[in-house]
Amino acid sequence: MADLRFDGRVAVITGAGRGLGRAYALLLAEQGAKVVVNDAGGTLTGEGADASPAHDVVREIAAVGREAVANTDSVATPAGGKAIIDTALDNYGRIDILIHNAGIVRRAPLKEMTYEDFDAVLDVHLRGAFHVVRPAFPVMCDAGYGRIVLTSSIGGLYGNHGVANYAVAKAGVIGLSNVAAMEGAAEGVKSNVIVPAAVTRMAEGIDTSAYPPMGPELVAPAVGWLAHESCSITGETLIALAGRVATAIVAETPGVYRPSWSIADVGEHIGAIRDDTKPLVFPVVPDGHNDHIRYSFGRALEGAQNA
Repeated sequence: MADLRFDGRVAVITGAGRGLGRAYALLLAEQGAKVVVNDAGGTLTGEGADASPAHDVVREIAAVGREAVANTDSVATPAGGKAIIDTALDNYGRIDILIHNAGIVRRAPLKEMTYEDFDAVLDVHLRGAFHVVRPAFPVMCDAGYGRIVLTSSIGGLYGNHGVANYAVAKAGVIGLSNVAAMEGAAEGVKSNVIVPAAVTRMAEGIDTSAYPPMGPELVAPAVGWLAHESCSITGETLIALAGRVATAIVAETPGVYRPSWSIADVGEHIGAIRDDTKPLVFPVVPDGHNDHIRYSFGRALEGAQNA
């Protein structure tokens, strides 16, 4: 079966000089997209710069007869984010796809993490996402079409030891994507999150010897589908790990309604409050925020009527 095509589409991919981003760039280019390969080329902790990774990927793409252009600006500043998006507009006159994949890691226990290391990671992962979404989003809305894919992490969903900065940034990305999905719904712009796992340089220092196959090529198709015009979802999160593709959802328990509460009441009812045998899911789009409120208000009204 022939794979889905991206002919005529322009994609911007941050952090595309290595690892997962490179795999995304090669796949989309192979399927016909024109690609802006962004990578500042810094170290894993974010120091320094090197133009080689971005230009190397562009050469790989050109070698198979496809089209790409390199950009080495940093996502960590508003000016850098704008320059990345402008590279697409200046070279190709449009932007259809934005994949924010750039990332750094600075590990430390919470008791020892410095403010500098906290901010540096947020600057790339979370603020970096905003720095490229903000200039791209209105262009997509004006065009009536866009696909945004932001990168979260297992650490963003569940936390992990020694990476409070990374966990906070990756959790925040989900909120940004949800808002883009809600505000873009009427404009033809879809925004989703990928939670990828692959053995790349981001796994440096982790013993991966017992891992199953976890190459970037097992993640790239999920990202490709989220970036494709046929993508049928928005405001959702896909997980791609070791060949498994799944969705991550926010769910609530039905909870307990009482007309008034004491501290002791909460403790007495905590079992029923936490009973997740009938979970509730409020999809972000079309109106998850207000569906959540309406459900809670409905329980209160029902309780008052039964009093």
